[in-house]
Amino acid sequence: ELVESGGGLVQPGGSLRLSCAAFRFTLDNDIIGWFRRAPGKGREGVSCINLNDNKVQSADSVKGRFTISTHGAENTVYLQMNNLTPEDTAIYYCAVYLWDTAHSHACPLAEEFYDFWGQGTQVTVSS
Repeated sequence: ELVESGGGLVQPGGSLRLSCAAFRFTLDNDIIGWFRRAPGKGREGVSCINLNDNKVQSADSVKGRFTISTHGAENTVYLQMNNLTPEDTAIYYCAVYLWDTAHSHACPLAEEFYDFWGQGTQVTVSS
């Protein structure tokens, strides 16, 4: 199970840190992705990380503002979001792409690769 937290209401220019905690399994050789669904739009890949080598990918729309990171001991992946704009308003989901063995594949931002998802956390950017 994946559980997201950390969403909320923030003013433009503000910051939030989202958490994605894994329960009943250990994040090991996996890939974690963050996605979002804005009102009236499809789900968009935001950022992902390969937990083997900590290499990341990010959508152009968030580069330089969002940072994905991991805390292995806490079995959690974070998404630090800075300089938020109203266009970032969305439900944010984390998802896991399960791997049994260590690998160095680039993490994908396409949702069809991911095996299961959290329930989402709402982020609203508004003044």
